[in-house]
Order: sequence, then structure tokens, then C-alpha cells
Amino acid sequence: MQQSSIYEICGIIASVAMILGYLPQAIKTIRTQKTDGIALPTFLMMTIGAICFMLQGLLHKPEIIWSLFLTNLITAICSSIVFAIKMYNDYFKKK
Repeated sequence: MQQSSIYEICGIIASVAMILGYLPQAIKTIRTQKTDGIALPTFLMMTIGAICFMLQGLLHKPEIIWSLFLTNLITAICSSIVFAIKMYNDYFKKK
């Protein structure tokens, strides 16, 4: 097996593992709207990190790293939604 194939397979496995590990918590938070046990800075940093990894995947030369981009696109969207729910619950709903 070529090194590039192993590289791509590892990227795909990592992408699936990251999404399957993160998505259930994000879905639960979105459904219940409960964010008491969530740290606001954590989701802010996760969103920023995911956006930076998306850019890394897009700007990679000579070709885009799709597994890096797509995984972090999903993570950035979910993190942004959870961050927004947390902000709403902490700063607007309780006032």
C-alpha cells in the first residue's frame, strides 16, 4: 500500500471518529437546550480551532485535504450552535 493511501485512510478514520465522538453531545445539547455543565470558553476555542483546521485543509497545496476540511466544517457548525445556545442561556435567558 502506498504512503499516500495510508495517509488518506488515517485521515478518513480520524474524521469519522471525531464526528462520531462529538456529534452525540452536540445533538443532545441542541435538543435539550441544557448547557449548565458546558464551559463557554471551551466551545469558543473549539469553534476557532475547527475554523483554522478548515482553512488548513482548504489551503493545503497541491490539493485540498477534504477529510480535514469536512470534519472541521461539521465540528465548527456544531460548536457554533452549542456556543450560541450557551450564550443565550447564560446571558439572555436568565436576565
